[in-house]
Amino acid sequence: MEKRNFIKATFVAALAFALVALPTAGTTAEIGRLKLIVPASAGGGWDLTGRTIDKVLRSTGQVRSIQVENIPGAGGTVALPQFLAQKGQGDTMMVTGFTIVSAAITNQAPNSIAEATPLARISGEAHVLVVPANSPFKTLNDFVEALKRDPSKVSVTGGTPGGSDHITLGLLAKTAGIDPLQLNWIAYDGGGQAQTALLGNHVQAGISNWSEFEGQVQAGRLRALAISAEAKLPGIDVPTFKEQGHDVVLYNWRGLFAPPGVSDADRQKLESVIATMVKSEEWKKEMQTRKWVDLYMPASEFGPQVKKEVQAITEIMKTLGFSKG
Repeated sequence: MEKRNFIKATFVAALAFALVALPTAGTTAEIGRLKLIVPASAGGGWDLTGRTIDKVLRSTGQVRSIQVENIPGAGGTVALPQFLAQKGQGDTMMVTGFTIVSAAITNQAPNSIAEATPLARISGEAHVLVVPANSPFKTLNDFVEALKRDPSKVSVTGGTPGGSDHITLGLLAKTAGIDPLQLNWIAYDGGGQAQTALLGNHVQAGISNWSEFEGQVQAGRLRALAISAEAKLPGIDVPTFKEQGHDVVLYNWRGLFAPPGVSDADRQKLESVIATMVKSEEWKKEMQTRKWVDLYMPASEFGPQVKKEVQAITEIMKTLGFSKG
């Protein structure tokens, strides 16, 4: 089955990700102890991904002992040098994705995720634009018209500046003829903080992964105006940006990395554990429940793709004015 992950807007050519197919099943690899680093605080997309991996690996018996460690800050660039310093540690992985690439560019970080050992891309998720339930913005058009009048007066919360959710807002602004540099972006390092700001009416809107806001949307505390998928997603009754006249598509991919310098034997064992995990019924159920998109890509393809991502995201951020590099 072919899977495609891409960022698309009318002002920039489509960024196409490689088409991949799942490899044939192999034997289950078992690891005694595993340390899983989440480069963000609790409550966000990376944390949820990490906790889900922990849950599935435990339930399938692939790993006997897992330690999940949160190291928040600056879109993952605080954790990144600490992770890279664990050179050769074959019992350690970090879950990360799109935002660590863009955050490194925005923060002019000395390190890049491309220095780590890629293990697999495992999933992707569309972003959703939400507002508090009592917001005067009833539709996406209401929100866009307010941005056109004065973007500085419409406060929007989400993750780190230059991250995938910030870029989603930038793409929307660009399609509407609004200068992305005039946007009033209120950044938080975790989804829980963004939710608190929205529910307390401290900000007017928010953008994040669907799974981070799903519970509040279903409870009627937040209202979803648009989702950044190519087409409407099964089980999610939210119109896309595209079907409302704004050609904005973005999937926030997530992947797993090992530190640099791991042995071939340790790398292969970790890759095998991940390949088995993504084919398990437990993982498939979690993917369906959380409305994640299957974007699995093995290390042999994911490694070259990461390098392409760095270049492509850099160009998009320049176009949006988020980077002068």
